[in-house]
Amino acid sequence: MTGFSKFSFLRRVRIHDGECGAVARALHHEIEIISLSAVGKKVLSTTNERKVMSKTTFFKRIALTAIAALGLGMLSVAPSQAVSNLTVSATNGTATLSTIGGSTDSSTAATVTVNALLDTRDSVTVTFVEKSVPSGASVIARMYFNETTTPTASSTKVETTTAAASLASAKQTMTTWQVATDSHTGIVAGGGAGNVILISHTSTGYAGAKLQLQLDSVTTRIKGTYTYTVIVKSFNADDSSMASADSTTTQDVSIVIADTAENVALASGTIDPSKTTAILNSGTATNQVSDSEITAVATSSNTTRATLRVRTYTSASLQAPESVTITITGPGLVGTAATGIYGKSITTAADGDDTFLIRSDGTAGTATIVVSTTSVTFPAKTMTFYAAAAKTITVEAYQPVIGVGTVSDVVRATATDANGVVWGGAAYIYSADPTIASSATPALCSWNAALGKHLCPVTGKLKGSASLKVIDASTVAAATATSDAVSVRVSTGVATTASISFDKATYAPGEKAQLRVKIVDQDGLNMPNTTVSNAFAAALLSNVAFGAGSADLSATTNITLSGSTSAASNTNAGHATFVVYMPMKAGTVTVSAVGSTGLAAAGRVAVSGSAKVVAEVDAAVAAAQASADAATDAALEAIDAANAATDAANLAAEAADAATVAAEEARDAADAATAAVEALATEVASLIAGLKAQITTLANTVAKIAKKVKA
Repeated sequence: MTGFSKFSFLRRVRIHDGECGAVARALHHEIEIISLSAVGKKVLSTTNERKVMSKTTFFKRIALTAIAALGLGMLSVAPSQAVSNLTVSATNGTATLSTIGGSTDSSTAATVTVNALLDTRDSVTVTFVEKSVPSGASVIARMYFNETTTPTASSTKVETTTAAASLASAKQTMTTWQVATDSHTGIVAGGGAGNVILISHTSTGYAGAKLQLQLDSVTTRIKGTYTYTVIVKSFNADDSSMASADSTTTQDVSIVIADTAENVALASGTIDPSKTTAILNSGTATNQVSDSEITAVATSSNTTRATLRVRTYTSASLQAPESVTITITGPGLVGTAATGIYGKSITTAADGDDTFLIRSDGTAGTATIVVSTTSVTFPAKTMTFYAAAAKTITVEAYQPVIGVGTVSDVVRATATDANGVVWGGAAYIYSADPTIASSATPALCSWNAALGKHLCPVTGKLKGSASLKVIDASTVAAATATSDAVSVRVSTGVATTASISFDKATYAPGEKAQLRVKIVDQDGLNMPNTTVSNAFAAALLSNVAFGAGSADLSATTNITLSGSTSAASNTNAGHATFVVYMPMKAGTVTVSAVGSTGLAAAGRVAVSGSAKVVAEVDAAVAAAQASADAATDAALEAIDAANAATDAANLAAEAADAATVAAEEARDAADAATAAVEALATEVASLIAGLKAQITTLANTVAKIAKKVKA
């Protein structure tokens, strides 16, 4: 049997088309010859050895051996399925609502991925059919090749075909292998066998493609789920007609169209009143972010005087439709361009972003406009309609000094009609001194609705001051209102000297300040709006650094003077103004510079300006300090009182000492007096005693005398 192994059969033999029968017969014949030879040798050997084998048994064994050999040969050439490891997977997609003529397909296409292990010229076809769509939908779905899924794209061929004959031909004549160039050529839903995508390979190996399924943009799409069944068939290379598939695999894939966020919001009632807006715009503008101050002529006209834009939103800031009502009280009419109907009130089922137009109706005055939606009512808005003619005009010199030439916005005029309403009609300015400024022919002023003023130009001609007036007509004769005169000076002076100052003498730490540079002409008069180049030899220099946000002073050799004064714009006529923030530390701030060639020789000197920063005192600290000071004062007063008391006590002690001395002296005197009195008393007593003795003697004598007399 060892000699037989060199004729072992191949493990797998492919049989193609008509060659199948010939190959099988050849194999069978070869097997039979080899097998019979081997069997013959074995039988003869056995006969010689045993010499007892019967003829019948011999032929039976030959037959069994042949049958076994033939069976083994047939097993070794049994055909196998060429396409294997076929897998189909899908990912659902999404799309948006649209109408016929829409411009977009899916937001995210559905994806179908097909992979298989193919022999040379084996193939896989892919098509699909509609399974279910929302009721009322009318769509066309298209599938197209996106990319290969194999590492080497050039080894996989992907084609789209339109007929069965083309499909079979494509399979049999594929000699160039590459990715198809018609990658966006799609097939329609319900396509038959002739409308497929064909996947093949150059040789035995893996092939695959990622296909995408979308809804055609020219069809009407409604919300819902669109489901399609993808059909994948495999064909062996020997099936030249591709009439019968070796296997069929199906996979469902869906495209989901959600309703619009606005419709969902409306259905769920999630409109957020706090996000709804109603903006009143001047004229036909619709892009304002806040209400405009609007004045318009009251003359009845189809002209749009103001535009009211109303937008309603959900809590997620999505536009959502809601009913809107606009009501005007007073002059004016409201309507929409869509309807062409105007009146005092209008209600519309808005779509979430609507524009309403306001016209004048011939009545002057203030109009009150109320905007309300289903969920919110806005505070009343106002606009004014003025009469055709003005009654009063007041003027101001916004730029009191100008140079030679035409300068805009020099004189500003405020006009009102008979009702006191700001008048925004055409106003004109003319000069009573046309040789100095402007001319006797009135020039048109421009209307600034935000300011409620007319801004009038003036043309300077010669050095001097001119008197100008504003009227409400293009000629003086036609004017019904004329302003008082306003003076504007025309300067032809030369920049001569500069000065530096602050707008205040003292500031708190970090306080905003205006640093001003003023340049005057040879007559000491203010210069007009102009730039003085090389006004200083170097930039303005401060002895201490200003705070954050301060103007940059590093390029202040050239000084631009303002022609007007405006607190809002931080400008001062005749000055260059720099906004700075004072340092946080208390002390004196000094800014200095040296005049340069931009100034006359007399002005090329050092100049400076100073202000003080005074530290603020905390109220609690101040109160504590005041209390401490009061306590100190009280303590000092107490000390003074104590000192006074001490002095008084000392004086009292001295007085007491003096009194003691006086008392002692008095006591001594008293003692002396007492002694004298006692001595006197003794003397008196002695005298009295002597007197008594004398009296007694006298009495005795008298008695004796009396006795003698009686006798």
